[in-house]
Amino acid sequence: MEAVVYNINGKDTGKKIDLQDSIFGVEPNEHAVYLDVKQYMANKRQGTHKSKERAEISGSTRKVKKQKGTGTARMGSIKSPVLRGGGRAFGPEPRDYSFKLNKKLKAVARKSALSYKAKNNNILVVEDFNFEAPKTKNIIEIKNNLKIEDKKLLLVLSESNNNVYLSARNLRGFDVTHVSQLNTYEITDASKLIFVESAIDKLNELYNN
Repeated sequence: MEAVVYNINGKDTGKKIDLQDSIFGVEPNEHAVYLDVKQYMANKRQGTHKSKERAEISGSTRKVKKQKGTGTARMGSIKSPVLRGGGRAFGPEPRDYSFKLNKKLKAVARKSALSYKAKNNNILVVEDFNFEAPKTKNIIEIKNNLKIEDKKLLLVLSESNNNVYLSARNLRGFDVTHVSQLNTYEITDASKLIFVESAIDKLNELYNN
């Protein structure tokens, strides 16, 4: 599979780059994608939810009323869950939601997500570029030139670039990452992926080793 390489002005450079079938043309494994996205979301959860149970509530330990003769249910503590201000029964406890997946499954999930994007023509390749200083205006111009201003975008660089990252961080629906940090959730969440030319080579090198 080949992709046309554009420049940041939206013009066809006349160059084409090979999107290897071993990465962009695999048979998608939907369950692997599901597991990888599920792990990503679970690992982001803080798990700090907590409610006080009856043993943790401040209050008197005096028996509320006598055991018998009232005609109503017995009541032994003001901290009972059935009373207002009492402890909660079986409330949430802090916990760790994270779980592990093996590296091969995660690689299959990323390749599957990339293959979905390639199949639906949602991958663009642009020439490598850099900014002399962080300017949001530069990113907006690139979006307009490529005619993708109304899409949720993920720009994939070959390596970290602070000027590009700072230029894009104020824009809603535009994220920047680099090849070594690319994950299944970000791929599936974006409407279109924009790869710089060198990122494709880096991706091929990473997944074929």
